Amino acid sequence: MPFHVVLVHPEIPNNTGNIGRLCLGTGSELHLIKPLGFSLEDKQLKRSGLDYWPKLKVHIHEDFSTFLLANPRAKMAFYSSKGNQNYWDLEAEEDHYFVFGCESKGLPESLVEKQQQSLYKIPLATDSIRSFNLANAVSIVLFEGKRQQFFKQK
Repeated sequence: MPFHVVLVHPEIPNNTGNIGRLCLGTGSELHLIKPLGFSLEDKQLKRSGLDYWPKLKVHIHEDFSTFLLANPRAKMAFYSSKGNQNYWDLEAEEDHYFVFGCESKGLPESLVEKQQQSLYKIPLATDSIRSFNLANAVSIVLFEGKRQQFFKQK
């Protein structure tokens, strides 16, 4: 079963294109929660995703409630700089959903408040930045999940 990357209100087409490429390269699926800060026909999105975009399994959801209705049994982990657990603390299972917020604001505050038990952060070595680039954060989390799955199979 694949991992799932969920982007809540992504704003930058280049990031989403790169994340789509990461998803395809890791056998993961991409979920986009509207509103989007760009058109799915955006040239930057397609340029970042290169010719891989048509091969990617992408799910578009009108809002987070619709996403939940479509995925009622989803095992979810939420990622925010406000998390109290580190990303490696999650025991990633097959078919896990990794939920990220938009580039400028992160996850909506309502999700941060409701999901404290499932809220993870990527620790930073310095206070000079708020967070990593969204595509980099997704890469860190996806490959930790893949690493865990690899060692479970051995």
